[in-house]
Amino acid sequence: MSARLAQTALEALGDVADGSTVMIGGFGPAGQPAELVEALLEQGAGDLVVVSNNAGNGEDALARLIAARRVRRIVCSFPRQVDSWHFDAAYRAGSIELELVPQGNLAERIRAAGAGLGGFFTPTGYGTPLAAGKETRVIDGVPMVFETPLGADVALVKAFRSDGAGNLVYRKTARNFGPVMATAARRTVVQVKETVPTGSIDPEVVVTPGIYVDAVVPVDSVTTLAGAPAGTYGVRS
Repeated sequence: MSARLAQTALEALGDVADGSTVMIGGFGPAGQPAELVEALLEQGAGDLVVVSNNAGNGEDALARLIAARRVRRIVCSFPRQVDSWHFDAAYRAGSIELELVPQGNLAERIRAAGAGLGGFFTPTGYGTPLAAGKETRVIDGVPMVFETPLGADVALVKAFRSDGAGNLVYRKTARNFGPVMATAARRTVVQVKETVPTGSIDPEVVVTPGIYVDAVVPVDSVTTLAGAPAGTYGVRS
């Protein structure tokens, strides 16, 4: 099954209902699907639960989504950078809820959802307020806390290249949360810089198989390459 190729970010996004849980890839600006978040602003859905490593930077699209009071709750690792003033103002005003999750736990909770696991025990967070109300055990002499899977209705992901089947290649650190988020959502929408014919990406360098991808939108100086032999395009370009 091929991923649907959309002409615009808004078209790729489709209908996102009020109250949806939306995963947004990126580590700060690196790998953030800015055009897709801009489309979410335009689309109008509200009362959202956002899962992201950060809570917006400066005036980026995620920060403005929070400023527009469209996010009811955010699950993230780093809500307080020097330029996270929109989240800070919303949190102090009581208009947004925060679930703070250590970064490794955040990645593993998302991975667990994508893998169909029931959760996992980890020492990270044990003995802190982050473990309040959670099951704890001592395993091999190590105190641990149980963390549950974290899935979403929609994942917004940025990749470098996609073929016609939605197989994805990422670029360097922009890879970050994209691969695990793509597996953990009911619907995954991806913005890419390049699209190439199906079979043009060496299978050995595919990071996210197209079975996890529902829609692809080319953005940012799109280069569409046709007629290339299989295996021509890999991580290096």
